[in-house]
Amino acid sequence: MGCGRVGSTLARGLEDRNHTVAVIDSDPDAFRRLGPGFNGDKVTGYGFDQDVLTKAGIKRADAFAAVSSGDNSNIIAARVARETFGIQQVVARIYDPGRAEVYQRLGITTVATVKWTADQVLRRILPAGAEPDFRDPSGAIRVDQVPAPERWIGHRTVHFQEQSGTRIAWIDRLGEGMLPDRESVIQEGDILHLALREDRAAAAFDVIKRGPEEI
Repeated sequence: MGCGRVGSTLARGLEDRNHTVAVIDSDPDAFRRLGPGFNGDKVTGYGFDQDVLTKAGIKRADAFAAVSSGDNSNIIAARVARETFGIQQVVARIYDPGRAEVYQRLGITTVATVKWTADQVLRRILPAGAEPDFRDPSGAIRVDQVPAPERWIGHRTVHFQEQSGTRIAWIDRLGEGMLPDRESVIQEGDILHLALREDRAAAAFDVIKRGPEEI
């Protein structure tokens, strides 16, 4: 639901990945953003209207995204898709981060647009560990993106994990992702994606900054 810049980009991206897509918008002129090559259904109406959703094929859908410009419309549409039609994969675009957290707890994945943008900037200008890439809804687990610490270069990832109390989910190395094993060694230029407990984050980053202890 929603054929603005986000919705049209999302629809084309899904179709490029060989998915069947239906787009709902109350303004028929909005469908021009999809371009002439779009092959999906275009349904004029409100995405929280059950008849409109049915016309768009909600009963055979695997997922629903509510990405219009209105929080209330997105919230209502997302709840109708999930609670009335039983769609499990539901995402709602929410501008108010307070509301987003509430609906996240109700099982509706939310993207708080302004907060997300600000967080992305913060993660790139603050020191490692200051702001995570991700927190789970309970706030207990976080994922951080950390450039390979100089003092850990040449040391095995298994020792890094044991001493810091973190898990390396994956490593970005020379533009490619890799899963570390027991023989992997941290190299200069690596980007480590760390999963760790929030209540252990300060201690973990102290160890990372301090460097390895002799084994």
